[in-house]
Amino acid sequence: MPLLTEVHVDPGDTAWVIVCTALVLLMTPGLAFFYAGMVRSRHVLGMIMQSFAAIAVVSVTWVVVGYSLAFDQDAGGGLVGGLGFVGLHGAEVGVPGLDLSVPPLAFVAFQMMFAILTAALISGASADRMRFGAFVTFLAIWSVVVYAPVAHWTWSPGGRLARLGLLDFAGGTVVEICSGASALALVLVIGPRRGWPREMMAPHNLPLTLLGAGLLWFGWIGFNAGSALSAGQLAASAALATHLSGVGGMIGWLVLEKRVTGKATTLGGASGAVAGLVAITPAAGFLSPIPSILLGMVAGAVCLLAIRLKFRFRYDDSLDVVAVHYVGGVIGTIGVGLLAAAAVNPAVVHEGLLLGGGLGQLGRQLVGVVAVSLFAFGVTYVIAWVLRSTIGLRVTPDEEYEGLDSSQHAETAYELTSTSGLGRVS
Repeated sequence: MPLLTEVHVDPGDTAWVIVCTALVLLMTPGLAFFYAGMVRSRHVLGMIMQSFAAIAVVSVTWVVVGYSLAFDQDAGGGLVGGLGFVGLHGAEVGVPGLDLSVPPLAFVAFQMMFAILTAALISGASADRMRFGAFVTFLAIWSVVVYAPVAHWTWSPGGRLARLGLLDFAGGTVVEICSGASALALVLVIGPRRGWPREMMAPHNLPLTLLGAGLLWFGWIGFNAGSALSAGQLAASAALATHLSGVGGMIGWLVLEKRVTGKATTLGGASGAVAGLVAITPAAGFLSPIPSILLGMVAGAVCLLAIRLKFRFRYDDSLDVVAVHYVGGVIGTIGVGLLAAAAVNPAVVHEGLLLGGGLGQLGRQLVGVVAVSLFAFGVTYVIAWVLRSTIGLRVTPDEEYEGLDSSQHAETAYELTSTSGLGRVS
């Protein structure tokens, strides 16, 4: 049986974590809209459905075995948890090594939403060309053999990176780097969209994307501030840092975009805000307000530049998951090693390099970046390759041309009709 820490439940903390659980769940439909607006009109429902499928599939895998692998007592080497909580049996009693002030099942639900969103993020890289059945199968496997071990490394007290001293407040490695590296592996196996990069594949509905960005920004407060697991000063600090970094990301992206192209676009504004929010994810509980703005600005500018990588190296990351989530996650994780302040969070033992803390914490952060990147990329590549060789990953050329909405779901997102003297045309 796992060694459990007694839980003393605080009603205020419990209410806060449950509210944040709902906020993080909302991020996945927000992501669905964010992505759906950026694809062509014949793929809209396919894009949305993949995010909703992540809610269903990952909820089941998390309850059955994912939570146990992530947060059960370490099974050896700090690499993965045991099987003591399979089916959530005994999970209501406590979490090994964690001193919680909320019911353990509230923690289970909160962490479930992280697992769901991380899996859904990957769908943006393979947009427009992945079979729905293959995507569901991929998520079921990936959430167990990639996400759960990485969560154990970083967030379980027995995890290898946690013991090393990696600081990751809300998922720079577990969510952003893990999803970004996995997305790169998947697109390398599945191949580019037909016609890319010759054909123009412009977003079909930017208002939908902006709505999604707004929902993501709203939910990100719960994502980061909820990771304090208590309703106190640290949660308030993380909430403020989150918002300010999103603002900084928008500014950094738009200033550079205006300078390079002469225009500040709405898509750039939404993407920049998301880049800033990505970067602050590992750092929200460790940075004061001004560094949070600066981190966001750097992330916005660098993530915009990183989009060029897919054209240089010829990988079709359809909706720039690698450029925004992987690169932004790396920037934020390294930013902790530069800017983490003990005044913000007493859990900071070694302050950031720019605050006089030396190279120690920066080195730990770099180890986390490299370890998670290599593991997530390597294992995802194998999963995708096996699925491609067995059940197949891609739709047929005709189905891709027809669109995922029709070919995979027998529906259309938009039913436009007009009436003329010749009759009704649909």
